[in-house]
Amino acid sequence: MRCLLTGGAGFIGSNLVDSLLARGDEVTVVDDLSTGRRENLDAALGAGAELAELDIRDGAALSELTGRVKPEVVFHLAAQIDVRKSVAEPAFDASINVGGTANALDAARVGEASRFVFISTGGAIYGEGAGQDLPLAEDAPIAPLAPYGQSKFAGEGYLALYERLYGLSSISLRLGNVYGPRQDPLGEAGVIAIFCGRLRSGERPTVFGDGKQTRDYIYVGDVVAAALAAASSETSGPVNVGTGIETDVLELAARLGELGGREDFEPEFAPERPGEVERIALDPGRAERELGWHAVTDLADGLRLTLDSL
Repeated sequence: MRCLLTGGAGFIGSNLVDSLLARGDEVTVVDDLSTGRRENLDAALGAGAELAELDIRDGAALSELTGRVKPEVVFHLAAQIDVRKSVAEPAFDASINVGGTANALDAARVGEASRFVFISTGGAIYGEGAGQDLPLAEDAPIAPLAPYGQSKFAGEGYLALYERLYGLSSISLRLGNVYGPRQDPLGEAGVIAIFCGRLRSGERPTVFGDGKQTRDYIYVGDVVAAALAAASSETSGPVNVGTGIETDVLELAARLGELGGREDFEPEFAPERPGEVERIALDPGRAERELGWHAVTDLADGLRLTLDSL
């Protein structure tokens, strides 16, 4: 199968690229390498993947590429993912996450793709889960607390529009908090990558607020499996990709300290960050029913794999 991935040099994207190549697919990666890393693709490029260095805001270049390679499936992962940057620069965030998604959809149309898989967000779209019946299903109220979540939700709307206008089959995967190998502990990473980096460097973890904030942590290998299942299905609309399990930040620090043999891995507390969600977990029921997918990596194994990769 011919596949094109935007954001394919990133954390999730490069793991997906490897899985596509392993099953024999032809893979074209689109990435401007502003946050993605070329070294994430070293093995993939050696195995025959193509890298096109371009910005998804350049719609003409993206459409020229898809017109040439004619991908059967487009996986759209390229995004502005820094929540704090989205608050500081909402128009910039929208230019990538809304405008870039519109460009990717139009490029898929030009390239006559038959399936479009959009990597969206669960936690940021639903907003605050405290006071709601967790885990949240796809019909839960949409109430983002940052422009990042709003821009991703707008992207989902464009998918629905392109289905209505052009019959482009599409699906939005609303991910939980993804972690695993290749997540940069020094960038705008998830807490697990940051904690692992501090553990390996002999530092202590910084916890904002009381550390009782919960998230639904999902291992990158399980996310890749969900994306592959989504590409081969006919399911449309939003689908949660999570475990349905809440884990708080203090528990993460304790587990990692134990795994790393660091009895001194005690949190350093800092003031809570405004607008941060207190609780969230995603109901994966629709993914199980319609994609035949469920998470298979529990947190203990995922943390161990992540730590061992550093």
